[in-house]
Amino acid sequence: MRTLHSNIGAVAMIAPVVHTGNNTAGAVDLLGFESACLVVNTGAIDGAGAFSIKLQESDETAGGTFADVATEHLQGDVPSPLEADSVYRLGYIGNKRYLRSVLTRASGTSIALGAVLVKGHPAEAPVA
Repeated sequence: MRTLHSNIGAVAMIAPVVHTGNNTAGAVDLLGFESACLVVNTGAIDGAGAFSIKLQESDETAGGTFADVATEHLQGDVPSPLEADSVYRLGYIGNKRYLRSVLTRASGTSIALGAVLVKGHPAEAPVA
C-alpha cells in the first residue's frame, strides 16, 4: 500500500481566518520537490466581497523579483472572484524555485479563507 503522507510536504500560505484586505504570503522554497499545488479553501464572503488569488514565482526571495505565474505553467482554474464555501486546486508546472500566493480584495467586506501549498514528487522520500 502506498501512502501519500510520506511523499508530500505541506506549507501554510495563508492562515485560515477571516481576511478583510490583501494578503501576500511569504516565499515557499520548492528545493527538493518537482511539483506543487496550491489548495485554497473558502468560507463565507461578506459585504458582496470580490476576492481573487494567484500564484507568483521567482528564482530568489528578494522583494521585487516575484512575477505572476504564466497561464501555461498552471493547471486548473480558480474563478475571479472566488466563490463562498469552495475548494480550489491550482497546480504549478513551472521551474522557478520559490512560490508565493497573493490574495487581492477588489471590493466588499471580508472572506473566510485559508491556503496551503502542497509540494510533491520529492527528491528524497519519505518526507519528514
